[in-house]
Amino acid sequence: MPSDEFSFSADTFSGTARLFPLPNLVMFPHVMQPLHIFEPRYRAMLEEALAGDRLFALCLLSPGWETDYEGRPPVHPVACLCRVATHHVTEQGTYNVLVWGLRRIKIVRELPPTKLFREAEVTLLDDVYPEENASRRGALQRRLVAAFRKVLPKLPVAQSQLEPFLTDQINLGMLTDIVTYTSNLDQKIKTELLAQPLPDLRALLLLECLTGGKKGSPLCNRDFPPAFSSN
Repeated sequence: MPSDEFSFSADTFSGTARLFPLPNLVMFPHVMQPLHIFEPRYRAMLEEALAGDRLFALCLLSPGWETDYEGRPPVHPVACLCRVATHHVTEQGTYNVLVWGLRRIKIVRELPPTKLFREAEVTLLDDVYPEENASRRGALQRRLVAAFRKVLPKLPVAQSQLEPFLTDQINLGMLTDIVTYTSNLDQKIKTELLAQPLPDLRALLLLECLTGGKKGSPLCNRDFPPAFSSN
């Protein structure tokens, strides 16, 4: 888990997020992702973030983005607000950064293009835990942990890193985010899981994937830790 330096307070969040759209990465809260940032507009975005709150949002480009990549192609409305944990400037003036996923956000509207990079008015999205599911939630979490442990041997590096999280010490929402991020799920499924506010439903979908009931399973064959993702 990150130190308090990387914690997040909703009370002090401005409601405006710098946007970093990518075509092939669905980011989640509670995980870390390395990025290589080289385009001038996103270097400007990072430099502004480093000079201030260290925040920007990783969002997924919608299908068809290739025709307008240099402009403002549509993005999926639910994204992940991230904080820069560490950064390194290369000899070429590009950046290698490590970001920590903080919260789900919903993009309400994009702001006028007054900067090199895109910004949007956003709202924070909280996980929702219906009281009527409370009595079954513990069993659901144990089923998800058991199913995930069966595929962890395919990720030998990840096994030792993830094992401390596979306990009752974390809530179901955090568990589903870690499992989803680690797994080589179809991008469409990951997008659905990011947009789903109910951890109970996220867990059920993941169980279906992990046990082979969903197209694309088995799913845990991605590299871990993940390689750098470039803009």
